[in-house]
Amino acid sequence: MSKPLKAIPKFAKEAQERAYWESQDSVPHLDWSQAKKVSLPNLKPSTRTISLRLPQHLLDSIKVAANARDVPYQSLIKVWLQEKLHS
Repeated sequence: MSKPLKAIPKFAKEAQERAYWESQDSVPHLDWSQAKKVSLPNLKPSTRTISLRLPQHLLDSIKVAANARDVPYQSLIKVWLQEKLHS
């Protein structure tokens, strides 16, 4: 027989809840053997804007390559970075 689960406390603010779960293990609160896989097909990854300084000739070359592929140059840079990361 499994141990009784601890009650999940109520939180006034999201920051309190975040702090609680950063310091606590969820095992005493949840029965993970009952967990089910879910699919979130419409979830979009969060993005962050960065500043990247490139030599003008390199940026021009990237723009030419992007134009040849008919994609925005920022998108092409993201694809190349992702490919390099996984190779």
